[in-house]
Amino acid sequence: MMFISIMILIVAIALPSINRNISPNLYLRISSLLLLYTGTLVFNAFYIQSIGSGIGIYNGLFQITLFTQLFDIVIILTGSVILIAWPLINHKFIDNNLELNEKSHNILSINNYRIKYSIIVLISTLGSLLLVSSSNLITLYLSLELQSFGVYILASLYRHSELAISAGLKYFLLGSLASCIILLGCGLIYTFTGLTNLDSIYSMISVVDNNNILLGFSLGLILIFIGLLFKIAAAPLHNWAPDVYADSATIITTWLTIMPKISILLILFEIQTHINLIDNINLILELNPLNNIINNNILSFNNNYLWSKNLLLISSLLSLLIGTILGLAQSKIKRLLAYSTISHIGFILLALAINSEQSIEALIFYIIQYTITNLNTFLIIILFGYIIKNSYRDLIQSIMIEDETGTENDINYISELKGQFFLNPVLSITLTICLFSMAGIPPLIGFFSKQFVLYSAIQNGYYFMSIIAIIVSIISASYYLKIIKILFTEEENTSEYSDKELKIINNLNSNSEIEISSTNSFIISTLTLSILLFVLKPSILLNSTTILSLSLFNY
Repeated sequence: MMFISIMILIVAIALPSINRNISPNLYLRISSLLLLYTGTLVFNAFYIQSIGSGIGIYNGLFQITLFTQLFDIVIILTGSVILIAWPLINHKFIDNNLELNEKSHNILSINNYRIKYSIIVLISTLGSLLLVSSSNLITLYLSLELQSFGVYILASLYRHSELAISAGLKYFLLGSLASCIILLGCGLIYTFTGLTNLDSIYSMISVVDNNNILLGFSLGLILIFIGLLFKIAAAPLHNWAPDVYADSATIITTWLTIMPKISILLILFEIQTHINLIDNINLILELNPLNNIINNNILSFNNNYLWSKNLLLISSLLSLLIGTILGLAQSKIKRLLAYSTISHIGFILLALAINSEQSIEALIFYIIQYTITNLNTFLIIILFGYIIKNSYRDLIQSIMIEDETGTENDINYISELKGQFFLNPVLSITLTICLFSMAGIPPLIGFFSKQFVLYSAIQNGYYFMSIIAIIVSIISASYYLKIIKILFTEEENTSEYSDKELKIINNLNSNSEIEISSTNSFIISTLTLSILLFVLKPSILLNSTTILSLSLFNY
């Protein structure tokens, strides 16, 4: 369905007779509806609750389970929300203000990006859906690259911005390096095992007693883990993320911080779960007195696989520390949120490394909570950008001064939010709720996600990591509070307008209109209420995560 939709949209864009009759905003709406319809098909395509291990399709290249179905729906819903979240703006003074013609032209030219944006988002979403269900090294790599190519193009979508082009090029070069590392790991695994199907590889490794094969498989998986950690910007492989997120347009950054991370974290989870399953099988064999002959090989095998947990724990520790400490020094809001994302990745990797029944439940809950909170935060920042950047003072200044990012409706510095509570109290309060949730303030949903991860860590004896996570959560609250303080600080009116500026203001007052659609308001209010009122009705989400963790841990 997704592939056919993408082909139809590409043909529609290529044919001038069709393209002239479809507005750029309509492309976004059509693409969003296509994603929603795809989600409906995913929900109704398979009824596999009675099949514990799922259904293999396309000769075993993909594995469909209840787990992959759920997160396919999460990815599709998130993608559709991001597509329709681009605010509508309508300036009626284009022909009436010669002084603002250049600015108006730049605003209208943004509409041209919406067409390309919708197509590339669909392609990247298709790659994410395929990656979540991948059951073969070949499909894993191809799906990852299909998703990544879309993200590379999105990062450099604003071609009139030098910083956006720089961000896209940096992302492409470093992302390609990570892809090469993953491809090398896949090649090593195939060289030593002669297999590409993941289930077949796991079955072979669980019974093989050849140390060379075990070491080759371990080295291949290490390279795959490193490449995937690079792509989700986990420390110490995070250096590219703050620059790319800060230099890209905010609507693009919204996609970069959420969509690629969901699918990559899920494939990491699948691999780590199967490694843990192999270790459990070998532990059972080790305790069986009939298998004393191969006990030495089993012990050697288990030692070889300590690297996966240690690698994730080290990356989790560094992500927690670096994401928190470096975030304190940031003055640009998207760089600060980039380091905040790195800190959240640290919590997710901690739950992933523990890999117990409780930690799996915490992992699933944290990913869903992270998606909701981050998405709502960036949507609010996008709306603030449209409001602030088209206010009287900024619009007048932008006549003479070109925006440094080339994206006129983006907020760059935290100081630009100063005093917004007195101008836009509802948006300011919703942003405050999201930031408090990120900081882990009870009774918001972010508090419970961190609590679940810490509880599973303490239950499994990870006391040092738990103490570090608690400390960095307290420290990270300071830079969230810095944003809130600026929001609620009234700005002093120290500037005077000239006669020319007052004339422009009067013209704007009668001829300018900024339209924020009811769809945007509904999305933000729904997400905010889910963050704020989770404690009143937690059973739906908690029961779903519990059932999923039980099925995954036991199959």
